[in-house]
Amino acid sequence: MERLVLAVDQGTSSTKALLVNSTGRIVGRGEAPLSQSHPAPGLVEQDALALLASVRAAVAACLNGTDPRSVAGIGLSTQRESVVLWETATGQPVAPLVSWQDQRGSERAAQLAGTPFAGLVRRRTGLPLDPMFSALKMAALLDEHDPARERVGRGELRLGTVDSWLVTAMTGAFVTEIGNASRTQLLDLGTGAFDGELLEVFGIPRPALGEVIASSGPFGHTRGFDPLPDGVPVVAVLGDSHAALFAHAGWRPGVTKATYGTGSSVMTLTSSPGAAGVICDTIAWSADQPSFAQEANIRSSGRTLTWLADLLGTPVEKVIELAANSDSDGVTLVPAFGGIGAPWWDPQAQPLLAGFSLGTGRGQLARAALESVAHQVDDVLDAMSGIDRVMADGGLTRSTALMQLQADLSGVEVARTHHPELSAAGAADLAGLVLGLWTASDLEKRADHGLEVFTPAWTEDRRKAAASQWHERLLAARELGARGNERTS
Repeated sequence: MERLVLAVDQGTSSTKALLVNSTGRIVGRGEAPLSQSHPAPGLVEQDALALLASVRAAVAACLNGTDPRSVAGIGLSTQRESVVLWETATGQPVAPLVSWQDQRGSERAAQLAGTPFAGLVRRRTGLPLDPMFSALKMAALLDEHDPARERVGRGELRLGTVDSWLVTAMTGAFVTEIGNASRTQLLDLGTGAFDGELLEVFGIPRPALGEVIASSGPFGHTRGFDPLPDGVPVVAVLGDSHAALFAHAGWRPGVTKATYGTGSSVMTLTSSPGAAGVICDTIAWSADQPSFAQEANIRSSGRTLTWLADLLGTPVEKVIELAANSDSDGVTLVPAFGGIGAPWWDPQAQPLLAGFSLGTGRGQLARAALESVAHQVDDVLDAMSGIDRVMADGGLTRSTALMQLQADLSGVEVARTHHPELSAAGAADLAGLVLGLWTASDLEKRADHGLEVFTPAWTEDRRKAAASQWHERLLAARELGARGNERTS
């Protein structure tokens, strides 16, 4: 029986599954949608059981017509900073999943921002104190459901990022993959372990969290997770952005990737932690040893387009088409729906639409939404150094207009991969390495196949003018948020 790799990419809006044979060819696909809820301003939640159901549905569709016993191993790619709280005995969630987009930790973050603890967090975790990361969400969940931390202390409750929740459901192993753990703001990058002092300040008892292990496992074997038979090993786990970088063979010098998904991640490997200023340090993956990365995170990129599509009552593909065939005519959209992420890290920033008039139509709004994505990525690239080419992936790269706009605005080549499921592919790549189905050299050849390159066409003056207008209106969005915060404080 042929040995196959099953890769599952559990994302914010859907779960995708790929079945890959020993030559790297995709022989099966499956996908299941996943919804979000917004119970109050700044709150973003998902149904944790619906998430598991989406994984089962995607895997079932992927394996349709294939003997499940041919699966030699499983690789997982997961959304990262999102958090689940569940009962140890029953495996049932006690609250909705709190999304990485959720801002319920903003008030606590503001309280800690002016203290020495904020600097400690940055030095040890490589991350700025921000509600996007998991620790503040974990604290909020425990404050609501176990304020005295008694149930956690007795081992009755467990906390974890999506990888931990999913692996526990699939295999029973209560673990956390190190790359995902590095996004919690509880992991010391120097030791690769959860830090006692950080846990204490955030109010997260250590027994609530799983054991930190390498990206290559061990993660246990499936049990009672239909449609998979019992005994299939989970051999690789990566955060979704990390998996995309792995699929680009991102261990090679000079490879910088930008993922255009619900949000965006710009990431490149580095020899050691120590990113300065606005760029975050993280652990991309760990097999033989940890591989460190510099990363910048953007909260709303593809989500901006889906928001506008919902507002206009039209499919998102129509918004993308409108944006490709329109000019913004001076309209700027700053999509600070949950504040602004890198490189500004301003959770108080407010959404802003500027430069519109009675003559503004759908086309201008669509173009402004698309331009907001390119501007946010450009701000990040400008904060990094030595970038000659951006490897672009994610669902929004299907917009040729966006890819050319990014090249024009940033003044660098943008290479688009036509692989539609790159995070899943990265999980499959690592799983196949662990299983011995291919080598790193094989993966480097695959990564360079079929790239489409977009070359900058704008003059330097045009780039500067576009960036200047964007920054002027971005500043207005931040000032608007600051004034609102002053009125409520």
